[in-house]
Amino acid sequence: MTKTLSESGIGPNHVTAAGARGGAATLSPGMNQRTPGVADAPGGVRRPGLILAIILVGYFMALLDGSIVNVALPSIREKLHANGASLQMVAAGYIIAYAVLLVTGARLGRILGHERLFKIGLAGFTIASLACGLAQNSGELIIFRVIQGIAAAVMLPQVLSLIQQTFQGEARAKAMSAWTAVLASGIVVGQVVGGVLVTANLFGWSWRPVFLVNVPIGIVLWIASLRALPSVKPQNTGSDNKVDLAGVLTLSPTILALVVPLVLGHDEHWPVWGWILLAATVPLLVLFLAVERRVARRGASPILPGRILAMSGMKPSLVLIFLVMVVYAGNLFATAIHLQGALGFSALKTGLAFAPCALAFGLVSYFWRNIPAHLIRRFSVIGLVIGAASMAAQIWMFKDGGYGGVWFYLNQMVFGLGVGIGNAPTMTLALMRVPVTEAADASGTLATNAQLAQVVGIASLGTLYLTVAAGHGVHAAGHAMAYLSGAGAVVALIAVGFAFYLYRLDNHERAAKAAAAL
Repeated sequence: MTKTLSESGIGPNHVTAAGARGGAATLSPGMNQRTPGVADAPGGVRRPGLILAIILVGYFMALLDGSIVNVALPSIREKLHANGASLQMVAAGYIIAYAVLLVTGARLGRILGHERLFKIGLAGFTIASLACGLAQNSGELIIFRVIQGIAAAVMLPQVLSLIQQTFQGEARAKAMSAWTAVLASGIVVGQVVGGVLVTANLFGWSWRPVFLVNVPIGIVLWIASLRALPSVKPQNTGSDNKVDLAGVLTLSPTILALVVPLVLGHDEHWPVWGWILLAATVPLLVLFLAVERRVARRGASPILPGRILAMSGMKPSLVLIFLVMVVYAGNLFATAIHLQGALGFSALKTGLAFAPCALAFGLVSYFWRNIPAHLIRRFSVIGLVIGAASMAAQIWMFKDGGYGGVWFYLNQMVFGLGVGIGNAPTMTLALMRVPVTEAADASGTLATNAQLAQVVGIASLGTLYLTVAAGHGVHAAGHAMAYLSGAGAVVALIAVGFAFYLYRLDNHERAAKAAAAL
């Protein structure tokens, strides 16, 4: 029987004790079985703590670069004379490349070896970060940001597979919780770190240290990875030894047709070509799905694996994660611009404004496994309701040109708490249903979905803010934030509906298992 991730030790509360009877702890099935392909040292993988530190720091560094640039945008605008469209492309170009190629990066890891692809991606990411920090104009910066995104797409999908191959049982569960916390908090922490670096103005380099800081970290990680990462035999058997080139070539223009008009539309006054591209998104999506079905019928492995999408709860989980990340990324992007551009916040004050959200989101994402298993879905529903209420509260804070003072910071913490409870368990619970052999493709699909949602959030909510804020003075910008907050609240409420569906689905499956056991 194929073993799932939940049977391998990821699931919440998978270690139970006999309690009052004084019995020994009981492990879930499969927790002590090793994943094929790992080069074991006597007694198991050597230095697992160091391995986890290397891959999670690399993961965290790449996630930070999705948002660290947000608070540096005003400085980039000033130093490089960039317009609004260029700023959006600096922010979104990285995530576009990352989102388009993430699943392909996961597949390449299966073919060539996960530790090898991690090292290659890390080296490319470090070099691209250096190039970004040395860019002389906005065009160069956009190009190097795209290259950064390509390198991240090579490196990041390997992290979950390396965790699966390195850790077993309770150690795997803890490592997965750390991975989820990094995934959840990386975006917000990027805003905080970006604010600190821009304000510090190291060596008079203004915005450049937000990219250059990756260089020494990347070099240290790469040297450490050469010695510490385990050698893993590539899983290049059967149909998994080929990249779905047809899928990549049809998915890429589909995403670009959606995102480019949203990013450039405002500055270009919504030209006809933009509307044509947006309209073309639908037939391009239909074409992509048809290509994927044809690839699957040939017995090959498509970039969007139908076997993974067919798993119980996977589709609503993907939609829920997509909606939450649209609100999350779009709100962070627009709020960072608003606080600095309209309200005159310094980069440091802007970055620190997101610290309560980062702290709450990170803590919830790490400790959610302490929630009893039968209550997790219920908490997810409640959390997303809280997140929607927090977005609605921003309407009152911003509408008259202010920001709410201390209430803004408290609301940021509540927003991080609510969205963290709603989002973090959803991704891990979705992975729990996936066989271990499908972990790379499943994690690539989930991460691609989340990253694409960030692109859509930045492009759509960012464009909404810039369009409404085009009036004069702080009041126009305040109204823009109010509109954005209202739209975000509506999207979050739609996500609540999907969270409630997953709650009902889990209850139904739990009842069916109980009935079958009688």
